[in-house]
Amino acid sequence: MSTSDRPIIRSLLENDLYKFSMWQALLHSHPGAQAEYAFLCRNKPSYPLAELRADFENEIERLCSMSFAQDELDYLGRLRFLKSDFVDFLSVFRFQRRFLHVDTAGDDLVIRAKGPLVHVIGFEIFVLYVVNELYFRRLPADEAIVEEMRRRLWIKIEFLRAQQHELLANPRHPFNFFDFGLRRRYSAAWQDEVISTFNNEIPDLFRGTSNVYLAKQLGITPIGTMAHEYLQAFQALGIRLRDFQTAALEGWVHEFRGDLGVALTDVVGMDAFLRDFDLYFAKLFDGLRHDSGDPIVWGEKAIAHYKKLRIDPETKRLVFSDALDVPRAVALYHHFSGRISTSFGIGTNLTNDTPHPALNIVMKMVSCNGQPVAKLSDSPGKTMCNDETFLAYLRQVFSH
Repeated sequence: MSTSDRPIIRSLLENDLYKFSMWQALLHSHPGAQAEYAFLCRNKPSYPLAELRADFENEIERLCSMSFAQDELDYLGRLRFLKSDFVDFLSVFRFQRRFLHVDTAGDDLVIRAKGPLVHVIGFEIFVLYVVNELYFRRLPADEAIVEEMRRRLWIKIEFLRAQQHELLANPRHPFNFFDFGLRRRYSAAWQDEVISTFNNEIPDLFRGTSNVYLAKQLGITPIGTMAHEYLQAFQALGIRLRDFQTAALEGWVHEFRGDLGVALTDVVGMDAFLRDFDLYFAKLFDGLRHDSGDPIVWGEKAIAHYKKLRIDPETKRLVFSDALDVPRAVALYHHFSGRISTSFGIGTNLTNDTPHPALNIVMKMVSCNGQPVAKLSDSPGKTMCNDETFLAYLRQVFSH
């Protein structure tokens, strides 16, 4: 697994699937929007991230020289929810270096993407996994560490194998999980090994990956719908703030016509989301995604909401994706089994379960069209906004 001299970015296709879906939706609906994204490390690294600046800039220069290969465009064109004009756009697309600003502030690495939304929306995942891999390349990586990583991987596999019969006993609602670990992976080589191993050893339980490049390489399903930035953008797209969620959901339905039907619920909290998620949306969307707050409380609220609307919860799906590991996913599956379908997107614990503490890094949209945008998370510490006045107003509007 010696990769210290290998370029980190292998392809423009190596991005999360939901980047492509949101990219298409916003290109079609708001092609002139401007946006700004900011990088943040939420925990203390083992050494200053500022030390990575030169190597990081080299990787970004390479990113901005890359284009989609024809076989990659052909692959995207075969995904039924991606439209031919969007694939044509990608065929001429290049990342523009002038839209990514890199600096240091003391020990911190300062990264901001600012420019046309359809040009800067794609930077996030590349920035995160480049920082992450550069960071871990400087930490010890001897054979003992690699063997420990493999030992932890096989513990997960054996844990699932021991319960596989039970996890697949309900044919209507079997247990399934997928990889959401691209952004914080230990390395490209390690993600390749992890995902290939899961796919080979427990294919009935492992259903795909958010990494579109790996999905293409391995012939598995690319997974993803929408992220916070899609809904946050609508806070600044000329819509009354109180109506931004309904406008975003309506735009999604209009764009995808029933595909990619899992809605994200925690941009202004689950309670505020459910006030907007009326019978119309509850029928149009296949399910909901959890990304902050207590997952059991969240799931019970979702089931109660469907019942209140006289919708059978067994016809809907809950997708859990917040800081999961395999045992937690299995426990949640058992809690909701027989009442509603569940799926589990597991990230860092799949692709960066090592003896080294993982970095908790994010890159979030902080403004759109010159106006602040924010997420009012159901988990303390996940809110990210530069404008306290706007945060207070958002809380007031949504009674958060």
